[in-house]
Amino acid sequence: MIQSIPLKKLVPSPRNVRKSSDVLADLQLRADIAARGLLQNLVVRKAKRGKFEVEAGGRRLAQLQALAEEGSLPKNHEVTCLVIEGEESEVREASLAENFQRLAMNPADEAQAFAAIIEAGASTEDVARRFGLTARFVEGRLRLAGLAPCVFEALAEGAITLDMAKAYGAISDIDRQAHVFAELKDAWYQVTPDTIRRMVLDATVRGSDPRAVLVGRDAYLAAGGRIERELFDDEASESWIDVALLEDLAQKAMDDAAKKVAEEHGLAWVRPTLGNYVSHDLIEGLNRLPCEPAPLTEDEARELSDLEADYDRTAAILEDEDSDESEIAKAEEELVSIDSAMRDLNDRPPVLADELKSEAGAFLVLSRNGEPALVPQFYTEVEVVNADDGAVEPVDAGADTKRKSGALSQRLLDELAMQRRDILAIHLANDPALALDFMVFTLADADGHDWRAKKASTLVGSVASGPVVGFEAKDAPASAALAEFVASLDESWRAGETDVERFERFRALSDEARSAWLGHVVSRTLVASLACEGDRSAPLHEILGSLLEIETAHWWRPTAANLFDRVAKARTLEALDAAGGPELVSRYAGSKKAELASAAERIFSGNFIGEADVKTRAGAWVPEIMRFGSPNEPVDDELTLSPVDETKDTITEEAA
Repeated sequence: MIQSIPLKKLVPSPRNVRKSSDVLADLQLRADIAARGLLQNLVVRKAKRGKFEVEAGGRRLAQLQALAEEGSLPKNHEVTCLVIEGEESEVREASLAENFQRLAMNPADEAQAFAAIIEAGASTEDVARRFGLTARFVEGRLRLAGLAPCVFEALAEGAITLDMAKAYGAISDIDRQAHVFAELKDAWYQVTPDTIRRMVLDATVRGSDPRAVLVGRDAYLAAGGRIERELFDDEASESWIDVALLEDLAQKAMDDAAKKVAEEHGLAWVRPTLGNYVSHDLIEGLNRLPCEPAPLTEDEARELSDLEADYDRTAAILEDEDSDESEIAKAEEELVSIDSAMRDLNDRPPVLADELKSEAGAFLVLSRNGEPALVPQFYTEVEVVNADDGAVEPVDAGADTKRKSGALSQRLLDELAMQRRDILAIHLANDPALALDFMVFTLADADGHDWRAKKASTLVGSVASGPVVGFEAKDAPASAALAEFVASLDESWRAGETDVERFERFRALSDEARSAWLGHVVSRTLVASLACEGDRSAPLHEILGSLLEIETAHWWRPTAANLFDRVAKARTLEALDAAGGPELVSRYAGSKKAELASAAERIFSGNFIGEADVKTRAGAWVPEIMRFGSPNEPVDDELTLSPVDETKDTITEEAA
């Protein structure tokens, strides 16, 4: 029943479920009641001596009483109330429901409401006073209403937090807001308000930026671009404000350059990028085309022959024990010069055969000096089989494509395969039941095995030899664990003088000891493999790895020696991107290759100061070819190492 009750007859109920409050919120509520009156009835229950206990609305009652005390309301002010009856438990439930079912307004809704009130003629101060808010709070909500539509909609839908929306509002340029929102919309890494704020505020570029150099100052200004310049700034250090315009102009310039380059080289396509290297995303789904360096001309061949002769002559001086120190020092300088000249002749960019150009394409990067540079590595979208002996090339297998090795140097592929074999071996050695199943199956399947197919083991008792003679990963946990496992084997049976005696001694060993020997003799037959297509593929290893639930990252970590010193700088930066996103990449992008490799080793070992989620991703990262999984598993979005010759930096890196 609805009833008007004098304020002085209303008292708080001891059953009201709300026991705490907020001073600022209470002040806002008081101002709102003073401006508009009580908009929601109090829920009350009859008490003794003509009093009514407020079961729901205790905060409103307190603010009504405060207004009466300060004289804003009369003591006998009539309050509209809903009078309820029932048991104490029912009344308490009503109090809980009234408080619990209340839904706070979305900040986007508040912003629209405030904007509508101000459009009707109210000032910011009026709105603040009516709702018991600060003028700054109202201004903040009004600024939300002025966000780029895509950002405001995301706030309204709950896709971004209020703090993230405020970060977008750090600048008033809604085009910049929308640009950053589009960049971060599908980001795989955690987006924080600080990340957004830095990106929206990074709304200018220097005149020395490669994009600015490519477009040119005059063309930028003619298109309506704005430039801010401090007192002592030159053209290289001045700030170009309209980044979106600059990128549009730069992209058009790169598009035009790409068309010209495609015509000049007779290529089917040339794809431009404003980046200074070809990222993994750009080459995803493409296959590398085989190509060889251009042959030496007669003059170049003659020059190389002369240099080789000079090298042998100079090296003989170093080998001669009678050579004095001055001769040795001079010879060492000459050798450096000769070696450099020989490298210049031998390190030649690859040349694509004319018959392949009709379906071949390449990438045009923007070098740091602002000039378009063609990366002399060619790709095609159609299936290609490469007979190159120097590297493992990817082959397009359609929708069911497995992870690909890329084209690392053969030596590096072999070393990685052997280390991955050791990881599988230590797990198989510790699971004798699975080892027994594997051995029996392999022996049983041998009579029907296709001799042309790749074998997963040598299982005739011999030890599988690795592709790299003498290589030992002494610092690898898996290799150390294997050595420790072998050292723990009970070899007492070897004391028998005859094979019969040794066999009897072996059979006398405990079940545990013989199980250990079973795991050992089976595990040592495993061949070196990688999770890829080609010579290093062994699909049965993927099954074993899945059954053993192997996490490669727990047994192998990338270091400068085993990986980063031996791949192009761009590949290391892609690994850093996988761990920490653009922020981590930008921190090390300007480093020299050796410094970058050392930093990457530290980061991926977890020995660095950084955010917890970055450390987690870095600690879990390994190249896809080193992972174990289903042989039918589709390609992951995670980094797959791209082609590189470990004897030299690629042209891609030079362009960067």
